[in-house]
Amino acid sequence: MVAVIGSVVAFVVALLVGGLAIYLGASIIVDVDDYSHAVVTAFVGAIVWALTAWIPLFGPIIALLAWIWVINWRYPGGWINAALIGIAAWGAAIVILFVLNTIFGLGVGAFGIPGA
Repeated sequence: MVAVIGSVVAFVVALLVGGLAIYLGASIIVDVDDYSHAVVTAFVGAIVWALTAWIPLFGPIIALLAWIWVINWRYPGGWINAALIGIAAWGAAIVILFVLNTIFGLGVGAFGIPGA
């Protein structure tokens, strides 16, 4: 039971970190200031990534384009802004994870941010 609770807590923290990273990217790039919208975007993006990344040979490229498509679908501004939000979110996730994992020693990830 403790393992299940630990897994749920780790998932929630990772989802909140991924949402925070997307929130920061979206607030910088398109001036959208809605954390709950970013958390849902991280969740949907992670699902789309999981459904496409396994495809042989081109899976990671398709998954990245699908993840950017989710951001494009959820935020205004088109594909370029969506890609910029993704880049900013990835950078924000790296910084957030560095602080949480290195300084505080939490050992969490960022659900919904590929490669972070």
